Amino acid sequence: MKPEARVEFSLPARAESVSLVRHALAGLAEALEMSASDVADLKTVVTEACTNVVVHAYRGEDGAGPLEVHAWQENARLVVTVRDFGAGIRPLADVENRSLRLGLPLIAALTESFEISGGPVYGTEVTMRVPLSPNGADRPRVAAPESVDETRIHLPAGELLAPVLSRVISMFAARADLSVDELSDAVLISDALSAQSPDEFPNRTARIAVSEEDGAFNVRVGPLGEGGGQRLLDGLRIPMLNATLESLADEVKVEQAEGGELLMLRIGRAGAR
Repeated sequence: MKPEARVEFSLPARAESVSLVRHALAGLAEALEMSASDVADLKTVVTEACTNVVVHAYRGEDGAGPLEVHAWQENARLVVTVRDFGAGIRPLADVENRSLRLGLPLIAALTESFEISGGPVYGTEVTMRVPLSPNGADRPRVAAPESVDETRIHLPAGELLAPVLSRVISMFAARADLSVDELSDAVLISDALSAQSPDEFPNRTARIAVSEEDGAFNVRVGPLGEGGGQRLLDGLRIPMLNATLESLADEVKVEQAEGGELLMLRIGRAGAR
């Protein structure tokens, strides 16, 4: 099948049309030597997307509106678009069915990628990409990231650091069941950290890691340039309270790590100290 060749369907959005499209695209996939398991996945996602059109797109309208399905080969994948011209994507979930009207988790799980777009005057279009496995060959397995027990955030140091870090610290402080005073101290810590010069971070990128324990949480900020950890501590005095970062947190230390220094903080409620 040439890359520019396409298979296109335009048919009424009725239940019997779903079966027709499903089987026709299965035949196309088999001709492209897609593996049996991938053909089954393709049939499932196409059925899900087309059924959504039949059930939801033209609700309340007389007659069946159009269902358009296009499929074509794009390098090592089969691309399928399912389009209607109905009410489009609604901003809120379907209250009656407690559903977003599309089996999005299912489509996401069975495709390499998918996109959804639409609006009131456009309708809805779902684009799905399913990998081809010529001659049933197995696709390369992508190694999963190692499991982690912490939250990791990477962002530019500077103006973005304050609004992100303050909300992260506040969220973990609330989850640790800190008192109002302890929560206030945690927010002061985040404000003090956010006020530091972006130049303290190599490449002006801040990396934050937060891990939880009962009644407390640990924050790791870095990497910092050589001596940056101590400079940060020396500059973290809060004049209005005559307090320092070290007096507000349960534990403060600077550790050496690959790529620079790390500032380590432990923040917890009184009973957890």
